[in-house]
Amino acid sequence: MPSDDRSTPSEAPGAAAASRRSRPAGAKLWLWGLLPLALLAVLVVVFFRVGLIGVFQAAFPPVEDLTIDRVALTPGQLVVYVTNGGPEPVTVSQVLVDDAYWQFSIEPGATIRRLGSARITLQYPWVEGEAHVVKLMTPTGLTFEHTIAVATESPQVDARYLGTFTLLGIYVGVIPVFLGLLWLPFMRRLSRRWVAFFLALTAGLLVFLGVDAVVEALDVAGGLPPAYQGTALILVGSVIAFLLLAGAGRLLARGADPVRQRFALATLIALGIGLHNLGEGLAIGAAYSLGEIALGTFLVVGFAIHNTTEGLGIISPIARERPTLQTLVFLGVLAGAPTIVGAWIGGLSYSPVLATLFLAVGAGAIFQVVYELVKLMVAEEEAKAMIYQFAGFAAGLLVMYVTGLFVAA
Repeated sequence: MPSDDRSTPSEAPGAAAASRRSRPAGAKLWLWGLLPLALLAVLVVVFFRVGLIGVFQAAFPPVEDLTIDRVALTPGQLVVYVTNGGPEPVTVSQVLVDDAYWQFSIEPGATIRRLGSARITLQYPWVEGEAHVVKLMTPTGLTFEHTIAVATESPQVDARYLGTFTLLGIYVGVIPVFLGLLWLPFMRRLSRRWVAFFLALTAGLLVFLGVDAVVEALDVAGGLPPAYQGTALILVGSVIAFLLLAGAGRLLARGADPVRQRFALATLIALGIGLHNLGEGLAIGAAYSLGEIALGTFLVVGFAIHNTTEGLGIISPIARERPTLQTLVFLGVLAGAPTIVGAWIGGLSYSPVLATLFLAVGAGAIFQVVYELVKLMVAEEEAKAMIYQFAGFAAGLLVMYVTGLFVAA
């Protein structure tokens, strides 16, 4: 016993000493981790102040890059919205409309910083229905051009304007999705093999939507200022959406029985479609806000036809269950209501950056849902149902292609 009592005090100081040694070791580890970053910061400062950048600036003209985001038209006036996507500040010295110089005012100032935006206002007697060309000139003589294909007065933002976009979102997203949900009684009476067919058809629908969203995102990203790295923005948005939806799916299905897992999958499908419809609403709102009324009307009709098939995709996993009316309403709103939000954003302040990001997020969400759907199909696969699945997947692609013919390019 005495020997045990003597050993205890001798161990405590040793443990305390080890703890004290570990704290400096941990601090030293963090210092080694931060050292490269600190040296990199010093290198950048030196490079900009006394390095070769001075030689570059002396030998070459400044790199200028302006992007004309949009032009708003009111009676006798043009408002040009621009973004500086280049590496250096850019000064707007002259504005030409139809090859004639015009006086203008610019806010917040004539010199636009990197990644900064400005609004240029000038009085110009534009003609309804005609084309006009706007050019911005810098002190170096470089010009940036934008063509107004058909001059039309831009809508004014008021309660009626917002109500119009709300109705557009309902027509395009909410009503068509609910019409698609009406296929539930029909699908409930189908055999197991035909349910497998429609599950595969849903996968085909979603793959088509996902690829379509990626193509649209790349198209919009092509018009972004280079500094925004449009392709990288698509990658970031799609991957993050994929991972977030994967995490949400695990939370919804954790510890759930097969029936609840099917309802969780239906919820994920509705969410993925809703994120995709956010991008569709953005396109419609932008078309109206930019005065492209004919294009906007065609988009409404086309997307309404296109989106009716989405309701079918939502109910496919729960076709043999008995969802309540509240559940169906929730799924329909989750898939369709984002179209309204997208139309508001596109109509009030269209941003190519947001458009690219929303389309990428929609694509990532849809591909994650496809992954979950394929896992369900593989788990329930029957040898004789395989041909139904192949046929269903092909039918889903074909249906989306045919209904997509009604959507303006």
